Amino acid sequence: MIRLTDKLASPRPPATTLTLPWEARTRSRLRVVLDNGAAAGLFLERGTILRGNDLLASDDGYVVQVVAAEEALSTVECPDTLLMARACYHLGNRHTPVEIIGHRIRFLRDPILDEMIEGLGLAVRVEQAGFEPETGAYAGHGHHHG
Repeated sequence: MIRLTDKLASPRPPATTLTLPWEARTRSRLRVVLDNGAAAGLFLERGTILRGNDLLASDDGYVVQVVAAEEALSTVECPDTLLMARACYHLGNRHTPVEIIGHRIRFLRDPILDEMIEGLGLAVRVEQAGFEPETGAYAGHGHHHG
């Protein structure tokens, strides 16, 4: 099994990729199967959050590029900044991870949350995409580059 122990700060050519959904990219200890079929394990610093395109390396220099798996997401487009802030507030009040891109909010698909957002007067579109939510003001403590 390949032991992926370091998150790299400088680019290096990857040998393969590792496609993971958001929940798995928040775990620092995890058995995985690389996209080339090889067995591997994540042995990262506690609190490490992986993003699409991050590079991981084993002690012997084997490099893997992380890919954000496509997931069912709810997307809301809102040019009204006050209404967008209200939607983010209500999602955050439910501890829902959100991705904010310009005037768009994305969150993992949940029909109950969709209904809540629609109740605010916003339209929800369901799509498949990689999810890269905000990590919060206190999430930086585990972010380490080897």
